[in-house]
Amino acid sequence: MFSNYLIGLREGLEASLVVCILIAYLVKTDRRDALKPIWIGIGVAIALALGFGCALEFGSQELTFEAQEALGGSLSILAVGLVTWMVFWMRRTARHLKSELHGKLDAALQMGTGALVATAFLAVGREGLETALFVWASVHAASDGTPRPLVGVGLGIATAVFLGWLFYRGAVRINLAKFFTWTGGMLVVVAAGVLAYGFHDLQEADWLPGLTDKAFDITGTIPPDSWYGTLLKGVFNFQPDPTVLQVTVWLLYLIPTLALFLAPVGFASGKGKVKEPDEQGSRPSKAPQS
Repeated sequence: MFSNYLIGLREGLEASLVVCILIAYLVKTDRRDALKPIWIGIGVAIALALGFGCALEFGSQELTFEAQEALGGSLSILAVGLVTWMVFWMRRTARHLKSELHGKLDAALQMGTGALVATAFLAVGREGLETALFVWASVHAASDGTPRPLVGVGLGIATAVFLGWLFYRGAVRINLAKFFTWTGGMLVVVAAGVLAYGFHDLQEADWLPGLTDKAFDITGTIPPDSWYGTLLKGVFNFQPDPTVLQVTVWLLYLIPTLALFLAPVGFASGKGKVKEPDEQGSRPSKAPQS
């Protein structure tokens, strides 16, 4: 439940911040006439995300067991790829999100109502589709038959909406860069579990070999139906009897991804390096005139 709460909070807060920035900019620039197209775009984006989630849930029920596992595994891998890209993108752009959205909104205002609807739709729709896909994959991986994952997502989104309202009212000031770094790091851990279970689904669909090759089996120590087994499953997608492929995929994803994510911003691209003290002073100075 906590992992799903984290997903709802993280993705919901991004969407809430986008909405708050767009609305606040229009209000401050006395363009309240443009608020209606913005809300229309937001509503269409939410409806699309809900429809996408329903299509994934109810559409997969009509498939055979092997087809369901193949679909679940493939979408889990896709969801992990999207979430990984999202957390890295948000960490790089969190400091400049406001100015970037203002620039897009200025261009949309000049183009007309349709452009405003499209701006709000694209800004919120991406987050909604990513949330629907990752939540579906996470719930599918948990598969405990309870509504707790959906309750967790709902509480996370509700918290995000409330925080977004507080941001808009100016009642909350937090370091967004640090917030998205911490929650992004936790999401990487959650994504590692979803990825490992996605590969397990592909093994059950007979797309990948090694279903009977267990890395270890500690079901006697951590029974899956125990409260702590359920807790580990819900938070980290922990499985007490994973296959060798699951453990390998989990390690190969988690260690380098988390290390790169927690590295200083711009480390991989060389940005943000400290200049040498003599770099700007290397030019020869003019000799003093007599």
